[in-house]
Amino acid sequence: MNLAILGATGSIGTSTLDVVARHRDRYRLFALAAHSSADALLALCRLHRPRYAVLAGVAPDARIAAAFSEAGSELLFGTEALEHIATDSRCDVVMAAIVGAAGLASTLAAARAGKRVLLANKEALVMAGPLLMRAAAEGGATIVPVDSEHNAVFQCLSDARAVRRIVLTASGGPFRAAPLDSLESVTPAQACAHPNWVMGRKISVDSATMMNKGLEVIEARWLFDVPASAIEVVIHPQSIVHSLVEYIDGSLIAQLSNPDMRVPIAYALAYPERIASGARPLDLAALKELSFERPDERRFPCLRLAYRALERGGSAPAVLNAANEVAVDAFLAGRLAFTGISRVIADTLDAVPAAAATDLDAVMAADAQARRAAGAGVLAEAA
Repeated sequence: MNLAILGATGSIGTSTLDVVARHRDRYRLFALAAHSSADALLALCRLHRPRYAVLAGVAPDARIAAAFSEAGSELLFGTEALEHIATDSRCDVVMAAIVGAAGLASTLAAARAGKRVLLANKEALVMAGPLLMRAAAEGGATIVPVDSEHNAVFQCLSDARAVRRIVLTASGGPFRAAPLDSLESVTPAQACAHPNWVMGRKISVDSATMMNKGLEVIEARWLFDVPASAIEVVIHPQSIVHSLVEYIDGSLIAQLSNPDMRVPIAYALAYPERIASGARPLDLAALKELSFERPDERRFPCLRLAYRALERGGSAPAVLNAANEVAVDAFLAGRLAFTGISRVIADTLDAVPAAAATDLDAVMAADAQARRAAGAGVLAEAA
């Protein structure tokens, strides 16, 4: 089975390569893609020797291409190369692990081409859920979620017609118990210090604000075809129960494992079979407790904003996502307070009216308008 990993140098890409290395008899690496991390991608190509490599955010450079050629991989440049790889007839499986809006076009292309899409890029469904699901249906693609929460729901679903509710768990991040008046002075280093998971900086901040869970609510709505009212979020600090599905007969089915992304990745790669992931087995006897609590909206206003965008519909989720990306980037750059993230998002949702999101151009137009509004919001916060 030929596999392309879009976002190969990130945490999901690294974990995917670890799982693949344990099953070289099953998987061949067709392509590895990154944004601009040429040295890191070259190191991966020397180790794994994919047929193609892609640097989506780098202009053509003969010197860099020659180095990849010596490693045995043909290097392609630019965002269009991502779609070329994702639709190539020789590629069977696409790991869509590019962070943010940048991964939308290639994920849509893979779905239209009928690939098995291992979806780690939640923003694709947040921005264009109806478009992506329609593309998958028309192209004959199989979408298997890689997010630990959605992968857990996917594993727990036995009869989608009898689902009463889906329960997504959240760790609560590093500030679950911090005094509310201390959040204004949170630093990027503190926000990125997740207590359970090792993730990139952007998604770590999203976890701290719980925007990641808000985006996952929107993602779940489209993945599992359930209304927002049937999707609940609970805080589960241990990150052992990854999600639950409740059925109309009162049964509640959960998926448990240690917090290791190799577990959902292995399941997505082998579905409907199972393969070894390399993750440490869960020792039930050693668990001291499994606790659950409702999110505090004062502490996590981004979660409420995500539900608001989902209920508004149309382009509102794309606006939400764009505003969040701009605000998180400003926070990580030291230009916005941690609590300013939710304020910028709320103001952007107020400023940018929801429009019909009938095609990719409409979605990207809403994305661009929201980025401009959010940028102005960041400047206003700093004034």
